[in-house]
Amino acid sequence: MAPARSPLRTTVKASVIALAAAGFIAPGVVAAPFTDTAAAASPAAVPPPLASWQHDRLASGVDLYQGTIAGRPGADHWTVTVRANGAQLAAEQDAQALAERLRGAGFGARTERVDWPAGADRSGLIGVRVRVGEFGARADADAQRQALTAAGFDAVSEWTGADGTPGTGTARVKVALVDPKRYGGALKATYGTAVAGREKVSDMAGGEDALLGINAGFFVMEGKDGVPGASAGIAAYDGELQSAATGGRVAAVLRGDGLRPEFKKLSTVLRVRSGKASAVVDGVNRVPGLVRNCGGVGGDAPTQRPQHDVTCTDPDEIVEFTDELGTATPAGAGLEAVIDANGRVREVRPRGGDVPEGGSVLAGIGDGASWLRTHAKPGGVLTVQRQIKDERGRTVELGPHDDIVNGGPELVRDGKVAVNYGSDGIERVGDRSFAYTWGLKRNPRALLGVDRQGRMIVVAVDGRQPGSSDGFGLNEGAELMKSLGAVRAMALDGGGSVAMTVNGKVINSPSDGTERAVGDALLLSR
Repeated sequence: MAPARSPLRTTVKASVIALAAAGFIAPGVVAAPFTDTAAAASPAAVPPPLASWQHDRLASGVDLYQGTIAGRPGADHWTVTVRANGAQLAAEQDAQALAERLRGAGFGARTERVDWPAGADRSGLIGVRVRVGEFGARADADAQRQALTAAGFDAVSEWTGADGTPGTGTARVKVALVDPKRYGGALKATYGTAVAGREKVSDMAGGEDALLGINAGFFVMEGKDGVPGASAGIAAYDGELQSAATGGRVAAVLRGDGLRPEFKKLSTVLRVRSGKASAVVDGVNRVPGLVRNCGGVGGDAPTQRPQHDVTCTDPDEIVEFTDELGTATPAGAGLEAVIDANGRVREVRPRGGDVPEGGSVLAGIGDGASWLRTHAKPGGVLTVQRQIKDERGRTVELGPHDDIVNGGPELVRDGKVAVNYGSDGIERVGDRSFAYTWGLKRNPRALLGVDRQGRMIVVAVDGRQPGSSDGFGLNEGAELMKSLGAVRAMALDGGGSVAMTVNGKVINSPSDGTERAVGDALLLSR
């Protein structure tokens, strides 16, 4: 994806051309004309890409824009990708060898180079995909795939509109602009009724009578990876830390009314003390030994670096559970110290039980269990110290009404596209395909940013719906946020989690076909 070669102008045509020049999506269809005369009288108040989109004023200072951006008519088709050792992308030499094998078997194979897009923290070739055929209907692609499978090849049918190739694809987009100078409500993060467990954004929004809602951070989906519904990255609500950071990944800090998000790469420093003795607390509200998205504080395998959608392990941990967990602590090997509201140890027990109201539980395994066995004595006092640090090592203090939601990667910094695939864990060492399929290819996305005027930008993009809405690649999302005037922006959780609500009703089209229950949400109160 090449960077834009000329600045955006104030006309709709120029803005769409600029997005196309950025390799975003080629000029195409937009929704019904903009009709709000008050905003139309102030063109600078409306970012150029939105000027002809359908517009609804939800409240004073809250404007919703809906539109569709599409590539060249007829640019997209069905094809069959032949995988090398189960991977979508191969090294160039391996891809050429696979293509030769296919041709020798009577299939018309081609190779397609995939490079890192401009604005990424990586450059050059990611890998090469091998494909067979171009088809107008999926059934025809499936027939070709079946023939390839019968010949011994690992093949999958794919829609090229999802590739992220400039001039292709379709994206249905919802953009909410929130002006904190004019809006009297607040933006708050919520986990719903409990930290553990999952709830739909529409249910959380309806319960709070929220004007607008959107899914927030990454979370644990399955028990094999931790506590389902708990955050997979840093999370804090009403000033209370409920999940530890993931090795410096970006997060949104919401202070006070939350309408001016701060974007910071955060880490957490947690320790438990008993007199002069102390030990590291590895996590909060997660299964000891399981570190979803990796990026823990020590001893993790296979890596200490963030690795998105990977669960690292650590045999020697202490994990804190808060009384907001909403369920029993996970059972397993090791032991737990049950602590009351005054920090006094009530009991030491096998793992698995309730968290006392106002208190907490420290669960230990391996060396962590040994430390607790030695230092957690009934009637004694354990003190947990919690610090949040930014990328410069400065302490991030939270007030009683402040929230943090995780996400990633960062998309825009200082008004420039800056997608950090490497440091955010989207690039996996030894795996060419993950950053390509998860990041470069088009998927449903939820995005959050702020512009130079201090307005908050909230975006939901439908995806994984061939011929209707393919979504965005991460760099495409970054280019859109930049075109909307964002000076800072990040991705929230995407994929099937993406849901935007207005007055408690979902207004986008979730890719699962129905709204997914998620870990937390951002709600705009009235």
